[in-house]
Amino acid sequence: MVTKEDVMEVLKKCYDPEIPINIVDLRLVYDVDVEGDQANIKMTLTTPGCPMAAMILDNIKQKVESIDGIKKAEIELVWDPPWTPDRISKNAKND
Repeated sequence: MVTKEDVMEVLKKCYDPEIPINIVDLRLVYDVDVEGDQANIKMTLTTPGCPMAAMILDNIKQKVESIDGIKKAEIELVWDPPWTPDRISKNAKND
């Protein structure tokens, strides 16, 4: 069975093309829930008008759906709480 941690590991391979930090370390991902063969991801973007939004979301969906045991990835974009640069993980800030 696929776990939340499995999905989070794959999400660490997804990047905002404008910032060389993965979306997990950017802390764009607020929650991941796995129900059977579906992964539900609640996340935000760096800005509601992010010009790379479609590309980022397609990349996430493609990578998560490539996990053995996941057939569908649902992504819910939320804007509250809003993302700010101070959310970036300490590890990413030090790199």
